[in-house]
Amino acid sequence: MPKTLPTLDVTAPVCCAPVSAAPLTDEAALHVALRLKALADPVRIKLMSILLTAKEGEVCTCDLATAVGLAESTVSHHLGQLRKAGMVRPTRRGMNVYYSAHRDALEALRLVLDPHCCT
Repeated sequence: MPKTLPTLDVTAPVCCAPVSAAPLTDEAALHVALRLKALADPVRIKLMSILLTAKEGEVCTCDLATAVGLAESTVSHHLGQLRKAGMVRPTRRGMNVYYSAHRDALEALRLVLDPHCCT
């Protein structure tokens, strides 16, 4: 059975030295791991891909459910995990919730993992 990670507020972008700079402290490693754990699901990766490529910058939960072929409640669960990790931001409009990618959080995670990647 997988080890359960502690609950921390990880809604702000990760902020620590790159993993290649020096061995991470236990706390810094935990903050990175919690964000990676939120992304470590094929549906969540697909949702992030859809949000990152959305022309309008945000997508309704109902449209995301159709795009990934899952029930809206299941997609809401996945988006909730991404929201808790600070990877997406919700906006409620009436009965609908629209999500957008939190690009700063993703960029911060990329820099922690490899600051020389993709430059």
